[in-house]
Amino acid sequence: MNDASPPNEHPGFAGRMARAFVGSKLTPVIIFASLLLGVLAVIILPREEEPQIKVPMIDVMVSMPGATPKEVEERVSIPMEKLLYELPGIEYIYSTSMPGQSLLVARFFVGENLEDAIVNLNQKLETNFDRIPHGVSRPLIKPHTIDDVPILALTFHSSRYDHFTLRRLAAQVDDALKNIPEVAETKLIGGTRREVRIEFDPLLLAARNLTVAELVPRVQQANRQSRTGTLQSMNNQMVLQTGTFLSSAEEIGRIVIGAYEGKPVYLDEVATVIDGPEEPGNYVLFGSYGTQEEAAVTLSLAKRPGANAVHVVETVLAKVESLKGRLIPADVEVSVTRDYGETAAEKSNELLLHMGIAVFGVALLILFFLGWRESVVVMLAIPSTLALTLLVFYLYGYTLNRITLFALIFSIGILVDDAIVVVENIVRHLRLPSNKDRSMFSLAIEAVSEVGNPTILATWAVIAAILPMAFVGGLMGPYMRPIP
Repeated sequence: MNDASPPNEHPGFAGRMARAFVGSKLTPVIIFASLLLGVLAVIILPREEEPQIKVPMIDVMVSMPGATPKEVEERVSIPMEKLLYELPGIEYIYSTSMPGQSLLVARFFVGENLEDAIVNLNQKLETNFDRIPHGVSRPLIKPHTIDDVPILALTFHSSRYDHFTLRRLAAQVDDALKNIPEVAETKLIGGTRREVRIEFDPLLLAARNLTVAELVPRVQQANRQSRTGTLQSMNNQMVLQTGTFLSSAEEIGRIVIGAYEGKPVYLDEVATVIDGPEEPGNYVLFGSYGTQEEAAVTLSLAKRPGANAVHVVETVLAKVESLKGRLIPADVEVSVTRDYGETAAEKSNELLLHMGIAVFGVALLILFFLGWRESVVVMLAIPSTLALTLLVFYLYGYTLNRITLFALIFSIGILVDDAIVVVENIVRHLRLPSNKDRSMFSLAIEAVSEVGNPTILATWAVIAAILPMAFVGGLMGPYMRPIP
């Protein structure tokens, strides 16, 4: 077929790109592969409500028995603040001085490596411990990150069992859930712990010439187990151990604490041993308006960094369901009082739905004003581009959260503008009477050559305008970085 007018001999960058893809048999394969990789990225991308922010924080606890808050501040808190400010990457240090104790919170800059921060802080304290006054204990270091925030809270409540029984039940469930690889930290809130109390009778102690001060070390000595050696016989080797750990009130009561008139004196002869709940410091109750409040214990769980919050919650809830009837009695209710996995899934699915509606709406408008072929082109071009973007998110370690999805929706506007400009120009060339005898291939290349380069330049101008968002520092950096 002969063209009525000569084709554009200098198509430019956009025209050469269009010629390469329009004339290639690999183009459908590339489009299909892009869509497939995008769907795969949506499935495997971790989902969470907020983006991951690395803000290392380390608690440093030091005790100074008998010191007043003023003495703790002057002799411990202030010198340690000056010492820790020498560390690289430190942003803030907060200190609290209490009677006999000092608590310092060292906060590092966003993006600092937590492991390196722990090593540097520990080395700094160890190499300068000679500057700490006499009588001060060695520091206790406890790191914290944003991932320590619980994503799931399970509340065990019952009208039959008390706080002590519920906590023992929740502790057993806690042990079972810790076997899940993606669960990082668990915490029990409420309930009363098991406690063994020894209540001495002063009259019985005096009658046997004993005092409490000399009995405490003997009870501690009885609660020990140590390796004393090995016994070899032929090719066999046996480990010898002495002592055992105390596990019941009866065992504690049969500890020999002394002798009187040639006879051993047992602990239960001069004291009452009580094995039961500790004195409650707080109460956790579960109830709603119009219902009777019940004793409750809450088990909170945090996920490991990079784990899919939705998958972690589903795995934990499935594990809890499998424990019902075996470990969890039928008269104990397990209520989900916090579920960030559910909210992350809802928001991700909602934003993905809105993104799909936006693409479909644009294709529908093009169908009405330009034609069905042009609508199909847009329906393939925009999703394939977004699919490759999701793949890039996965390769760069991003998660599917409200910020990354907002960036995708924001990019739809640019993609739609470019697609409409290019497709409309192709349609205009096809409808010109002078181009009736020309091939569709050459017309498409010529139409893209006319508007392709300015369109690419306009897109780069938009990118240049929002690119500084990638260099925002502080806590806002991880929120802004996915958008460009």
